[in-house]
Amino acid sequence: MQDLTLVMAQLDPLVGDIPGNAARAIEAVREARIEHGADIVVFPELFLSGYPPEDLLLRPSMETRLREARALMAEKVSRDVLVIIGYPGVREGARYNLAGLLYNGQWEAEYAKQALPNYQVFDEQRYFAPGHEALVYEHKGARLGLLICEDLWEGTPVKAACAAGAEVLITLNASPYHQDKPDERLRLLEQRAVEAQRPIVYVNTVGGQDELVFDGGSGCVDASGQLRVLAPYWQAGLMPVQFLQQSADQWVPQPGEREESSTAEESLYCALVTGVRDYVNKSGFKGVVIGLSGGIDSALTLAIAVDALGPQRVQAVMMPYHYTADISRQDAAEQAELLGVHYEIMPIEPMVEAFMGTLAESFAGTDQDTTEENLQSRCRGVLLMAISNKKGLMVLTTGNKSEMAVGYATLYGDMVGGYNALKDVYKTWVYRLARWRNQESLAVPERVIERPPSAELAPDQQDSDSLPDYDTLDAILMRYIEGDMSAEAIIDAGFAREAVYQVVKLVDRCEYKRRQAPVGVRVTPRGFGRDRRYPIVNGWQPGE
Repeated sequence: MQDLTLVMAQLDPLVGDIPGNAARAIEAVREARIEHGADIVVFPELFLSGYPPEDLLLRPSMETRLREARALMAEKVSRDVLVIIGYPGVREGARYNLAGLLYNGQWEAEYAKQALPNYQVFDEQRYFAPGHEALVYEHKGARLGLLICEDLWEGTPVKAACAAGAEVLITLNASPYHQDKPDERLRLLEQRAVEAQRPIVYVNTVGGQDELVFDGGSGCVDASGQLRVLAPYWQAGLMPVQFLQQSADQWVPQPGEREESSTAEESLYCALVTGVRDYVNKSGFKGVVIGLSGGIDSALTLAIAVDALGPQRVQAVMMPYHYTADISRQDAAEQAELLGVHYEIMPIEPMVEAFMGTLAESFAGTDQDTTEENLQSRCRGVLLMAISNKKGLMVLTTGNKSEMAVGYATLYGDMVGGYNALKDVYKTWVYRLARWRNQESLAVPERVIERPPSAELAPDQQDSDSLPDYDTLDAILMRYIEGDMSAEAIIDAGFAREAVYQVVKLVDRCEYKRRQAPVGVRVTPRGFGRDRRYPIVNGWQPGE
């Protein structure tokens, strides 16, 4: 009987950097061979192009660049190691999502993904044709069945691979994170392994790409669905799986390293840190600048930025006005010192007064309203963008999902920036994350967490003046946004009619704001971005 060492290459490719991704693959195979004695190295879905490549797939030179990268790999990759790697490819006039098998300098076979997802953030039917054939490849006595991501979720390709004689199932994945997704995947792996009575190797990518984040969590389950190996979440690396041949057609994965389960707060916080780190670094910014108000949202954003980039790459700016409370100034200064970031205070009173003086004639005869409040926010946005331009720092905005849902944000004011760590995080979770982060080490002053939230754009202003309390607001929003429940269905679930209709109307009315907001980390099953698409102008009325 034989043994077989398979190495899961859980890595972070850069979308569009085909030569760089090929070089990463070549180096990973070398390391896997030296450190683990790899017989097989498996990379994630579409690794050579990065995932998702979107309309880069339509570029005329895409196929040429991929062909060159594959030729380089055939020349440079260690011999006597089977490499299984994902990439797109045009074959006989159709484009496919492929898994290629490279061995001893030759590309031996290709498998085309059969199940193409077209829901939530996925749009694969726009780009790819489906494959129709199972692929089973024999290597050192083991018959390997190939799958790509959605093939596993859909299930039919699993049955086809087993029918074709697969003894071990290997699936290449680029499965983005959202809350509860890691547990969802492990349940799926167990279910499919039990159905197929085959061990399954699951290799996922890791890192951030625009609004998507990938958590890794590559693993292997045996034929009974028992988890044998689980790679760390949120970390790139190589993870070996040892297989022993117990009979002519039975390969059994041996117990190996298993990542400990994390809390919901830790998992979400890591997602936000990963999203910020990779967006800033892959975009080439020197660091970030944040408007630090003394409130909970900017405080949590600052902690995330420091954990993602280090304090030396983070600048915080307090921009007080008449309505900025003394404790806000104190708490902002305390947190900046606590986290060791560069901190400046820039009062906006001269700017606001200059604008108001210029507008005085145009505003004559009108009453003061939110226009004056928004002007304060827009002055702050101008300062932050000036710092961004001058210093090469990206503005990290601080609005949360609850605020973005109901439009409790100012266009060209506090919405100004390049990326938003909290864009898909409900306000109630902002508090949970701040408390969790403080368990690791103090990062958010306790008074910031305990104070009633306020935009501080008017005297004695509190969020509760304009909105239901956040527990109620978030519960309504989750049902309306993620659950697609109607207003009346939400009311039937026990919520006050007035509050439900207020919230639903605000969500519908503020789509135009969200379209102009920066991208941000997607962490819920339905974020504001590529997987929630509503018309800005429409005559739909809330109700049933």
